[in-house]
Amino acid sequence: MDEFKIEAYGKINLALDVVGRRNDGYHDLNTIMQQIDLKDIITIKSREKGIKIECNIPEVPLNSSNLVYNAWDKMKEKSGLDRGAHIIIEKNIPVASGLAGGSTNAAAVLKGLNKLWRLNLSNEELMDIGVSIGADVPFCIVGGTALAKGIGEKLETLSSFSNKFILLANPGMPVSTTHVYEKLNIDGIKKKPNMDMLVQAVENDDLYFLAKNMENVLEEVTIKEFKEIKTIKEDMIKYGAIGSLMSGSGPTVFGIFDNEKDLIRCKNKLEKKVDKVIITKTI
Repeated sequence: MDEFKIEAYGKINLALDVVGRRNDGYHDLNTIMQQIDLKDIITIKSREKGIKIECNIPEVPLNSSNLVYNAWDKMKEKSGLDRGAHIIIEKNIPVASGLAGGSTNAAAVLKGLNKLWRLNLSNEELMDIGVSIGADVPFCIVGGTALAKGIGEKLETLSSFSNKFILLANPGMPVSTTHVYEKLNIDGIKKKPNMDMLVQAVENDDLYFLAKNMENVLEEVTIKEFKEIKTIKEDMIKYGAIGSLMSGSGPTVFGIFDNEKDLIRCKNKLEKKVDKVIITKTI
C-alpha cells in the first residue's frame, strides 16, 4: 500500500506533578495520562522526495516547526531511507490546548511510516524515537491509561479507565508549554497530587475518589495568567461535574461526569461562555 489513514487520539492528565528540573532544560514529571476518543485523522501517502504537509486548520504550521515534520525526519534517519511523505492532517483536537494534539499527530506519523516503509520497528523502538520529538509522544504511541515519569517516557500501564464521561472546555487562547514550565516555581508548589492514592483509584476504577482528588501543579502558573480557566473549573462543578481539572499546561479544562444528563446540561451552559466545548470519553 502507498497510503495509510491513522486515528490520532488526544489525551488528558488525570493528575500532574513536577518533581524536578533537569540539566537538559526538561522537567521530571509524575503524571497519570489518559487517552480520550477525540481524535485527528492522519493520512500518509508515499512521495518520492521531501515532505508535503496539509491541514484543514490554518494556524497549524506546515513546515519544520510541526512535529509531524520531525517524525518524518527521524524515521528517515532511523531507517537510512531517503523517502518523501505527503501528510494530510484532519484536525479536530484544538491547537496548543494541553491535549497532546501535536504529539499524537507525530506518533501517528511514526506508526504510519513504519507500515508504509515496511520497517517492522517495535512500539518500544518507536517510543525511543518519539521521546526525542516530544515528551507526550511515547504515551500517544501506546495510549490507554498510564503513569508517566521522567519527562514522560517512562510509562507504567495502568488498568483501563475507559468509558468515563468527559467534557472538554477550551477557552480559545493558545498556551505555550515551554512558557508554563519556565514560570513554574517547583519549590513553591502549594498543593501536590497524592499520586499513589490516585493510581490506586484508577486501578480500583474508583471514579469518585479520582475525580474529587485530581491535582495539576501547572494550574498555579496558567490560572494566574488566564483567570477564565478557574471560572470554567468552577462552572463545571456548578453544572454537574464530579471533578474538574486543567489538562497538561492548559488551557483546556475537563470535567468528569457520572451521568450523561449532567454532561449535556453542563455543555449547554458552557457553550454560552466558552469558545469550544466538546463531549468525549476515556478509551
